[in-house]
Amino acid sequence: MNTNTQAAWQAASRALPLVAILRGITPGEADAVGDALWQAGFRLMEVPLNSPSPMESIARLARRFPEAIVGAGTVRTADEVRQVQDAGGRVVVSPHFDADVVQAAVRQGMVALPGVMTPTEAFAALAAGATGLKLFPAEMVPPGAVKALRAVLPAQVALFPVGGITPANMGEYRAAGANGFGIGSALYKPGMDAAAVAASARAFADAWAGTMRA
Repeated sequence: MNTNTQAAWQAASRALPLVAILRGITPGEADAVGDALWQAGFRLMEVPLNSPSPMESIARLARRFPEAIVGAGTVRTADEVRQVQDAGGRVVVSPHFDADVVQAAVRQGMVALPGVMTPTEAFAALAAGATGLKLFPAEMVPPGAVKALRAVLPAQVALFPVGGITPANMGEYRAAGANGFGIGSALYKPGMDAAAVAASARAFADAWAGTMRA
């Protein structure tokens, strides 16, 4: 990871370690939705590559929020990693672990968050250079499983459950050892206006603050 990206990743993770997963967003919505997220404290934004014109949305968000970590989800190939970087993205998130994808992101100085479920996948991803681990789908990785993984992984490794995360269940995952979360349809669905996104974003930010106070 290059120095600027590393500093931005650390700052964003300290501020609010919640990744906004904007699946289905269009470039025309990106500015307003991004503003709503930024004002709620979100500094980590992901546009899945199965969204309409994802590279354009990534480019718009990256230009508008240079201090944020903006990038792509559902990244499956090393060529897509290069496209994301060309668009201004600095984070690569995948639903699975693929060493070629992780290593391509590392070579480009980007944040790499591959999807894993098991200790075998987790340690392989870390050996490939992963920045942190996306625990996906979280519906199949309950808090008890997170606690078991946390017990065997290095303490500095960031674990981000993704899938089915709501303000109501964040505290239980946090208590089990989660360091942050990826939040999708509970935060943003295609067609949601900025006001609705803002309300949802505030609810998640408040829930995280509650887990931290606890």
